[in-house]
Amino acid sequence: MPRSGWVKPESGRRLSDLVSVGLLTRVFPPDVVDAVIAEAGRTEQRQRSLPARVMAYFSIGMALHSEGSYEDVFAQLTDGLSWTTGWVQSWSPPTKSAIFQARSRLGYEPLRDLFARVARPVARVDTPGSWLAGRRLVAIDGTCVDVPDTPGNAEFFGRPPSSRGEKSAFPQARLVAVAECGTHAVFDAAIGPCSTSEIELARDLAGRLEPGMLVLADRGLYGFKLWSRAAATGADLLWRVKTTLRPRHVQTLADGSWLARIVPTSGLNRASTPPLNVRVVDYTIDDGRDNPEQYRLLTTILDPDQASATELASAYAQRWEIESVFDELKSHQRGPRAVLRSKSPDLVQQEIWGHLCCHYAIRTLMLDAAIQSGHDPDRMSFVAALRITRRSLSHSSFPPSRP
Repeated sequence: MPRSGWVKPESGRRLSDLVSVGLLTRVFPPDVVDAVIAEAGRTEQRQRSLPARVMAYFSIGMALHSEGSYEDVFAQLTDGLSWTTGWVQSWSPPTKSAIFQARSRLGYEPLRDLFARVARPVARVDTPGSWLAGRRLVAIDGTCVDVPDTPGNAEFFGRPPSSRGEKSAFPQARLVAVAECGTHAVFDAAIGPCSTSEIELARDLAGRLEPGMLVLADRGLYGFKLWSRAAATGADLLWRVKTTLRPRHVQTLADGSWLARIVPTSGLNRASTPPLNVRVVDYTIDDGRDNPEQYRLLTTILDPDQASATELASAYAQRWEIESVFDELKSHQRGPRAVLRSKSPDLVQQEIWGHLCCHYAIRTLMLDAAIQSGHDPDRMSFVAALRITRRSLSHSSFPPSRP
């Protein structure tokens, strides 16, 4: 009787060498997966039935099938497998324990590095809702994700305060991301404990912005240091600030906006820090309420001939697209009111990076479909695309371990 586990024939080939993951390999090619695994030092020193490449795709597969068990997800990865000559047809799937151990060997760094290697802005020059004054519209914002209530997760991630002074039900991880407004493609992100502020997690992201972007952010992110760091990259900024922030007026412009200078409001060296030039756009939205909400925007686009106050106010409304991105990730891809499955900090981070990779793959495929059909990718159904990607997961084969 064969032992439990993969049955390895004399040919030396393994069943896992024929695992199929379909469309994901279009976005995350196996050679790129192998490269990030090697750079992270996670390449196997001996042959295993669950090699690192398989587990990298498995981590993305968990995001596609977030409500399935380990065994269910692996079954989806191997669904439609054709048995080839030299293989014994009687086999046992890997156990939950074996999959957990393989996930632990992989860690989160290869998934993080895979996302960093592949994820890029994808909007074309003709993609609707993606540009203003020749600049790519992107938004930066943060959200929190519930993680399992284990001692390790609670110690590492912490718990948010509750309104009645009690402990929250679950520890939470904080995610800060940068996404294209026109395509919803997330192309940069940072993960940390919920006790780490969005501003702190956003610092590294701000330093990786690029010229040609117009970066939108809500008033919770504004700070002189973060603004300075982001502006120093050459990217243009359009951030909402609290109306209590009072920049030093310099000149009122013809479109009603005004030039001003901002200075740090705290810090040891604030008196010697040079001020920065900004343009201020003040407006309200008439939505029928007795006291309509007031908006104050700061921007690095100082010339109203490049973008008028009205155009900037309209563009700022695109910031809400990143809220839709978080809804796609948390309500549809993960599942409403769902908690991540991983019980250790390393695997929580692996799971979140897997979700980001999965979302990026789906959004990339949606853009391809939008281009072919002539539609706005923002108007296409993410839920439908998620369903199609789940169905097509096993429609193409690849060798999941290196030769």
